[in-house]
Amino acid sequence: MDRRQLKTRTAIFTAFITLLAQKGYDKITVQDIIDAANIGRTTFYAHFETKDELLKALCQELFQHLLHSGLDCTGNHWFFSDCKASESIFCHLLQHLQRNDNNILQLLSCTNNDIFLRYFKDSLNEVIEKQFVERTVRRKHNVPEDFLINHISGSFVEMVLWWIKSGRRQTPEELDTYFRSVIEPIL
Repeated sequence: MDRRQLKTRTAIFTAFITLLAQKGYDKITVQDIIDAANIGRTTFYAHFETKDELLKALCQELFQHLLHSGLDCTGNHWFFSDCKASESIFCHLLQHLQRNDNNILQLLSCTNNDIFLRYFKDSLNEVIEKQFVERTVRRKHNVPEDFLINHISGSFVEMVLWWIKSGRRQTPEELDTYFRSVIEPIL
């Protein structure tokens, strides 16, 4: 993608995020996005066929950036606390969330959050599965791996929502400790 296309795509994403903070997804029209991004209709449709496609692309970009940064750091960040790394991958993800890159916390807590939460959870599943595959996990129970992955990612998403609703009083390190103290005993 050339610079001009990237600049236009960024303008569309920024306009869409701004609109999502102001009103519900169902109430946003393509014309609203076009006006907020200050682009033409043809330009919008050159990038996205529908508003739903824009939403999917936005979620993929936001969550993949966030979660792939966690995967890229697997040498320094670990899934389990008994490793010698300075922090877990969950703490690393929480630190990104705390910085609120691309207003991701607002998107996760907005009225349209079901869509964002589903994409976030699906992306987390990938990270957690990769951690399971790359590291041998000794499980105490005979529970299917896909069930555990779903449970861990669902618990993490719910913890993030709790953290947002409670005013983000805890540090990522504190949340990481809480989360791993609940999750590690089942593994």
